[in-house]
Amino acid sequence: MNFIELYDTTLRDGAQTWGVTFSLDDKVRIAQKLDEFGIDYIEGGYPGSNPKDRRFFEVTKDLHFKNSIITAFGSTCRADLSPHKDAQVRSLIATGTSAVTLVGKSWDLHVTDVLAASLERNLGMIKETVDYVRPHFNRVVFDAEHFFDGFKNNRDYAIKTLEAASGADIFCLCDTNGGTLPTETVEIIRSVQKQIKTPLGIHNHNDSETAVACSLAAVEIGVKQIQGTINGIGERCGNTNLISIIPALALKMGKLDYDPEKLRWLKHLSEFVDEMANRTPNKAQPYVGSAAFAHKGGLHSSAVMKIPRAYEHIDPKLVGASRHLPISEQAGRAALAQKAAEFGIDLAPDDPRVGEVLKIIKDLEAQGARYDIADGSFKLLLKRMLGLHKKFFTLHGFSVTSSKRKGDTKTYSDAVIRIVVRDKMEFSAAEGNGPVHALDNALRQALATFYPNVGEVRLTDFKVRVLEGTSGTGATVSVLIESTDGEDVWWTVGFNENVIQASWNALVDSIDYKLQKDLVGQG
Repeated sequence: MNFIELYDTTLRDGAQTWGVTFSLDDKVRIAQKLDEFGIDYIEGGYPGSNPKDRRFFEVTKDLHFKNSIITAFGSTCRADLSPHKDAQVRSLIATGTSAVTLVGKSWDLHVTDVLAASLERNLGMIKETVDYVRPHFNRVVFDAEHFFDGFKNNRDYAIKTLEAASGADIFCLCDTNGGTLPTETVEIIRSVQKQIKTPLGIHNHNDSETAVACSLAAVEIGVKQIQGTINGIGERCGNTNLISIIPALALKMGKLDYDPEKLRWLKHLSEFVDEMANRTPNKAQPYVGSAAFAHKGGLHSSAVMKIPRAYEHIDPKLVGASRHLPISEQAGRAALAQKAAEFGIDLAPDDPRVGEVLKIIKDLEAQGARYDIADGSFKLLLKRMLGLHKKFFTLHGFSVTSSKRKGDTKTYSDAVIRIVVRDKMEFSAAEGNGPVHALDNALRQALATFYPNVGEVRLTDFKVRVLEGTSGTGATVSVLIESTDGEDVWWTVGFNENVIQASWNALVDSIDYKLQKDLVGQG
């Protein structure tokens, strides 16, 4: 039995994130995923604000949710209307949900200066709306908007807004501006608990980078519900991140009795919502980010292989994550051996070749290589040094030209390459949207007859980084290329003072990685 209710507002508050737009299908799929994971309440949207949210409640009415309760969200009635005449309030009842959340003003500044209503009228709006919707729902949550700022400005009035909502089942105290620190949060909640006996919830925004800390501190002193979003998305700096809240409550505080198998889907849930939101996952996100259990330093990687808890606060497998030992100039023997094992290469830490490989890695990284990111290029380097690499082709030269003619709105690039494949000299010419695209097309064209599988490779990302800022346009640059063949994703790196040469090096590694990969698969 869980001691804390998890209330997800990804589909409403999270949808207010700058750059994020959920389609109706996205919202339904996310709701189903949250239900599979076991979230208690899913705030589906604000039916009084837009047709898409109204449609969401129509669609989900016919779906079966095993664990979650779909919740409608709306506000108290307008100052000049009674609840039964307010279309926005009536739209909440029309959703047919068993739970509703009503937001009301608890900061006197907002009442007088934003709503332009009297303090007394605001209390009436809260009471009338809660009482009006109460018979239509099994569960009523009152969101006391701007409660913490309101309490600091006029505590007596902030408390009166809660008392006006006495018909609600739970009062959720909202730090809407996100400016309250954990110590203030605890102090204010304790003051409220002395006067209010209705269960309390908390809804934090992350403008001070303390949303998770404030929510966990609130749980410690008796708050029963945490509202938040997956990955902490939300307006401005976001909301309380449920991806951090859930393992903290389950693994560290004993406040959630979560099925271990379900908890191992946490990383998947995080990545799923990022995919729906068209966002790149945050590598440094606690618990589930790809760097959350990455150990780059040699001493760290060596120690964590011996005693994982020496550098890991939990077992990453508990939340569906995994340990990574990125190879870099700071890597040690244990990290290199572990990385080789991931590639299916048997290499003991005390193998004499390990020292030589580490030395070369450090020398190359000093020149601009980035093997902590470019796993693909590192695997190729390791295979070459250990005599496990098959050479599929050899470059004899290339030429690239770019031109822009009068009246054209774009630049055209042409590439000519000369390579040797199976002892045969091959010439190839191709055009592209830019020099790298033209080179990519020319290389594929030259190899296609011999190795048709290169056609499966797609370049999905391209990053250029200047490594020596004091050299101006003559600085060394590092080029990272992300590639996929539909099954795997890999990063390759090239570095040179010439950005075209650096791009070519990364490009060749990308194609070479695919050829080596398929060779292993055939063997």
